[in-house]
Amino acid sequence: MGFKTIILDKGQGIARITLNRPEAMNALTLEMLNEIEIAQKEIMDDRDVRVVIVTGQGRALCSGADFGLISYLLEMGPKEIFQKLRYIQDVMTVFETMEKPVVAAINGYALGGGLDMVLACDFRIAAKGAMMGEQYVRAGLMPDVGGTQRLHRLVGLAKAKEMIFLGDMIDADEAERIGLVNRVVSPDALQAETRALALRLASAPKAGNTKKQRKNAANQRFIEFSPSRRNRKQTDISHMHPPAPITGKFSSIVRTTADAVKIDFAVTTPL
Repeated sequence: MGFKTIILDKGQGIARITLNRPEAMNALTLEMLNEIEIAQKEIMDDRDVRVVIVTGQGRALCSGADFGLISYLLEMGPKEIFQKLRYIQDVMTVFETMEKPVVAAINGYALGGGLDMVLACDFRIAAKGAMMGEQYVRAGLMPDVGGTQRLHRLVGLAKAKEMIFLGDMIDADEAERIGLVNRVVSPDALQAETRALALRLASAPKAGNTKKQRKNAANQRFIEFSPSRRNRKQTDISHMHPPAPITGKFSSIVRTTADAVKIDFAVTTPL
């Protein structure tokens, strides 16, 4: 099918999902999430696809939730909000649970929900100069689509708390140092390096469900709960500790944060 907010390419056993809203730093909308979900299902059903790459068009892989999406959620009641959060969590979790290895090619900013998407991937290669961060705190929110359940397992509890509580961005070199990404390459080499890794993964011998078993075994040592239980746990935490009351005042905080984030982007050297 034709997509409006993503690009899906397939060839040589590799599927590439490219988020394609560069004018909005590939911010997540419900339309984009729906299209990612459709692409995931198509990839999982395609036996010729053995590896998946996730990347973004332009200066960002994904800058988090579009503020239009946040405003839309703020108009809902608590029950409806958490149903939508569960849906977003499930879309992210598919990258973790699908039997095919998923490689994130971090071409620029990966912030908030964008970083949470990256955390669900099996491998992360970042372009030098890429910036990552859990920006939720700046809008009085919490990392409710994977950050609280995955980040500390990669970087350790102390560093995860620092990133979640302060909301500061870190660059690719720091991300590699703390174990958030596998390696850092020059921006010009990112796509070639990512494809080289994907081709190596795709060329592994086929042997029944061996690839799925390897991935499940690796993740099982990494987590104490199944992905569905972690999603439920995280949504329950959000439900017990919602952000400031969902009022016009909170909406104004979110909109003010949108302006602040744009300033951050403007003063940070782009890729």
